[in-house]
Parts: sequence; C-alpha cells; structure tokens
Amino acid sequence: MYLSVQLSYYPLTDDYKPPIKALIERLEKSGLEVHSNRMSTQVFGEYDSVMTVFSDTLRWSFETYGKAVFTANFIEGDRRPRD
Repeated sequence: MYLSVQLSYYPLTDDYKPPIKALIERLEKSGLEVHSNRMSTQVFGEYDSVMTVFSDTLRWSFETYGKAVFTANFIEGDRRPRD
C-alpha cells in the first residue's frame, strides 16, 4: 500500500531552524520521496517504510532536540505532485 503524508515539525526551542533542517535531511536520506516547502514536508512511500522511518525519526528528534510537536496528515494512495 502506498502512503502520502504531510508532516509539520515544531521544535519547542528558540533556535528551531537547525532541528527542522536536520529532520528534513534525515528524511531525504531515508530513501522515501520527500518534498519540502515553507509550511510542511510531504513524504511518499510504501506504508511500512514510511511508518518505520517516522517511528525512528520521531525517536531521534526527541532524543536529540527534546520536546517538539509533530502534526501529520496521512492519506492512502499516491498523492505526489505531478509536474
């Protein structure tokens, strides 16, 4: 099953840009398809891969940067942007 996700990440720190950039870089290296913009990051891939990467990434974020808020919208299917 293919999964499309819109993810927003809000580190609870005054210096919030480095954690956001690091999280996006981590997602980009995961093998999933990742598209970022100023408001959110879209992630696309097979369900099990996406969920495994998200679980690992959330744990990494909390252990590395502390408290944060994640919001995500999940939709089954391929919602990748078409150019």
